[in-house]
Amino acid sequence: MTQTTQTSFRTVDIERPGYGRRYTGLFVDEVNRQGFSIDFTDMYTRPEMIDIQPGDTVRWKDGERLVTGDIVAVQREDNKLHAVTENIVLLPPDAFFS
Repeated sequence: MTQTTQTSFRTVDIERPGYGRRYTGLFVDEVNRQGFSIDFTDMYTRPEMIDIQPGDTVRWKDGERLVTGDIVAVQREDNKLHAVTENIVLLPPDAFFS
């Protein structure tokens, strides 16, 4: 019997008001209603290379529903980026973004 493991990738979209989409499908290690984080250990990309700032809008899928919120704080460490979110809203089932 063969057992398969399916890896689940979590991604977010980042949009900057007055500018437009900054990132589509940005991989994150953790995302929830309080924020998201990315661990850059053993990666070429560093936290300071990711252009996310307070005032940006974040969207992600929670099951089959889209969730949106405002980024209110961003903290960068040696190998990690943490973003704090507020004003989280579950979007209607027919919501979509291209």
